[in-house]
Amino acid sequence: MLKRLNFPAIVINFKTYVESLGDRGMKIAKGAERVSNETGVCICVAPQFTDLRIIASSVSIPVLAQHVDPYPPGSYTGSVSVEALKDAGVAGSILNHSEKKLQLASISAAVKMLRDAGMFSLVCADDVDSAMAVAALNPTALAVEPPELIGTGIPVSRAKPEIVSESVRRVRSINREVKVLCGAGITTGEDVSRAIVLGSDGVLLASGVVKAKDPEAVMRDMAKAVLSLR
Repeated sequence: MLKRLNFPAIVINFKTYVESLGDRGMKIAKGAERVSNETGVCICVAPQFTDLRIIASSVSIPVLAQHVDPYPPGSYTGSVSVEALKDAGVAGSILNHSEKKLQLASISAAVKMLRDAGMFSLVCADDVDSAMAVAALNPTALAVEPPELIGTGIPVSRAKPEIVSESVRRVRSINREVKVLCGAGITTGEDVSRAIVLGSDGVLLASGVVKAKDPEAVMRDMAKAVLSLR
């Protein structure tokens, strides 16, 4: 059975950092599981592809892929299918990250494939207009991430709060079912609080946890921030 994704959610993208590879990735995932179980806050992890199956089978929290291709099983060398992810126990996938862009038609096809498989889709958008276009595709959630802030430690919720609030407002005006997360530069519980106060349903982040000296402590700080607003 695929694990359920609840909101507000904290989604940790492992990217291809050395700090999140193999046993180190498992340690972060186990830490996320402990914090989630202790606090009741949904924390999801998106490990590297080679670690997906072992991590998905080892933790009780939702595990997402960092990407999936909009192709059925067959002659698509080098591609990753929805069926392969589901077989690995993965709950869904991130799509269209600024480091792995897709055409709108490909996003639409992948979202539908994930939906038909009973899986979650989290589609990234650079700005308000992109968020509107993505919302029309009816993904489970979208994440607004200005690419110029990714990895900077400068949170979008502080540097460009209007992007978060306006994205939330406009997305909900056309599709109230789509959850809206924000990302880029999120590193602290305060950043998470700001994002939720602005109306978002959670955050998507990477280096703020993966490269932290104590990833579990950072995740616990973020989960407590979510709890403080309930």
